[in-house]
Amino acid sequence: MRTSPSLRRKLVSVAAVSAALFSAAGTTVAVAQESAAPRAAAVPTAQTEAAPGVAAERLIVGYKSGATEAKSNKAAEADAVAKGKEAGEDVDFQRRLGTGAALVDLGADLTRTDVADVVAEYKADPQVAYVVPDRLNTPQADPNDTEYAKQWDLFEATAGMNVPGAWNTTTGSGVTVAVIDTGYVAHTDLAANIVAGYDFIADTAVSVDGDGRDSNPADPGDHYAANECGSGIPVSNSSWHGTHVAGTIAAVTNNSKGIAGIAYGAKISPVRVLGKCGGYDSDIIDAITWASGGTVSGVPANTNVAKVINMSLGGDGACTTATQSAITAAVNRGTVVAVAAGNDNENVSGHSPGNCNNVISVAATSRTGAKASYSNYGSLVDISAPGGQTSTGTANGILSTLNSGATTASTESYAYYQGTSMATPHIAGLAALLKSANSSLTPAQIETAIKNNARALPGACSGGCGAGLADAAKTVAAVSGGTSTGTTFSNTTAASIPDNGSAIESSIAVTGRTGNAPSALQVAVDITHTYRGDLVVSLVAPDGTVYTLKSASSSDSADNVNTTYTVNASSETANGTWKLRVQDTAAQDTGTLNSWKLTF
Repeated sequence: MRTSPSLRRKLVSVAAVSAALFSAAGTTVAVAQESAAPRAAAVPTAQTEAAPGVAAERLIVGYKSGATEAKSNKAAEADAVAKGKEAGEDVDFQRRLGTGAALVDLGADLTRTDVADVVAEYKADPQVAYVVPDRLNTPQADPNDTEYAKQWDLFEATAGMNVPGAWNTTTGSGVTVAVIDTGYVAHTDLAANIVAGYDFIADTAVSVDGDGRDSNPADPGDHYAANECGSGIPVSNSSWHGTHVAGTIAAVTNNSKGIAGIAYGAKISPVRVLGKCGGYDSDIIDAITWASGGTVSGVPANTNVAKVINMSLGGDGACTTATQSAITAAVNRGTVVAVAAGNDNENVSGHSPGNCNNVISVAATSRTGAKASYSNYGSLVDISAPGGQTSTGTANGILSTLNSGATTASTESYAYYQGTSMATPHIAGLAALLKSANSSLTPAQIETAIKNNARALPGACSGGCGAGLADAAKTVAAVSGGTSTGTTFSNTTAASIPDNGSAIESSIAVTGRTGNAPSALQVAVDITHTYRGDLVVSLVAPDGTVYTLKSASSSDSADNVNTTYTVNASSETANGTWKLRVQDTAAQDTGTLNSWKLTF
């Protein structure tokens, strides 16, 4: 039985006598006295909510690599019980996420203050790298009426993405795109391009299909009644959102019916995380991990590993370290992650996962090529793509595959939707075209190519819409033939990285080049390390200019660095001695720089 609110408050009062308050970085900032304010005051509201105004029922806890709780479920369970006892709450370990983080349950009917008590206990533990709420995400699209029209978003000269010009080179064959969304409802204009996916929704209240996680990602519908998903939220029919997104990416083409997919030679793996009222971070984190080839406890290995992930979803707040960890790991495995910037007409900095690092954050444009009125914006937006604007007619939206059922599935259909949810699959489809045209491209190279070959927006954008409007034909032409035509210089001499010591430097002498280094210099780094969050990695140009490739981060608890960074080195003379500088900035972990290389 859960402790009563009055007993919880008494327990917290006693525990507060000697408890230390910690900041988000884990630094002690004050020691609470019995007469001081409750510890919950030190925990920001955003760290206590699953959605604005809704107290979190679960927390995602990342332990440092050396902690017993990072590997042992039994230890994580014992720690959860102990933390709950200190906070006056019943806290239970639920499961291990694919990133290694622990999901802990707080139960129902807690206030934000109750949640803050538990968060404060975890933050006070030096073995905890991060603790964040299991937040609720919702589809980022505004549905509209059905009407047949041509797909202006693919080919119109003003604001289309110039997709047909890429099809003579590539159609996306050999690439799987994971659509992390509401799942898939059967549609004959998609069926031939669908491969196995997974249903990651653990909670039956959200899943609608009557069960938890399983290998069936079928979309049963996500309708809800008025006020069912929160006070004042009106009734909503089922969106079939994931099927609409999938059709934009890879609808079957040249089959004398329906629509054309941007990467119609690619395959779609439906990965279900959104159900009634949305979906939780913990399920999305595991979906990202699994889709990109990582291991998730209790889930079979993925036989259709995706080189591109589409996430047309989002929620309010900063990108949590839990979500960022999953995204970074996916990118390190070689998977591009395209994410909707959001439909709030606000700066994307306040909306996750569009504000996360290592994603391609996508804003939406209208049929005139201006920023769509609803689209988020800001310096964290990477690129813009057609998302539609239906205020002046449904033909100005994005037409894709759907279902006519208001609640449960009925007959297949097509419909116009608008939103950054619709813009994002344009970029995911383009990424699939690029990967198919040149399989050696890394996620960073694909993002750089998309940005470098974008064209200026035909219309206005206030606040920042990234590099411009994506151009499929121009981008595919730029990467065709591969990066192997460039010249690579390597250093394969291993060097030890001292624990919490001075920086080491490894040199590469570049000769035979003319002029300056490229604007997309590729720096491939291979480091073995037990806690890469301690590492600062920098590239030093021949004239001594330092380019930071990776900063230290206490939230990055993964091991090793094996990735390719893209550096704009166009102001540097190519020839000369380039150096890779690596420093371990904290105690307890060591590693080795195995090799690194520069590709011009």
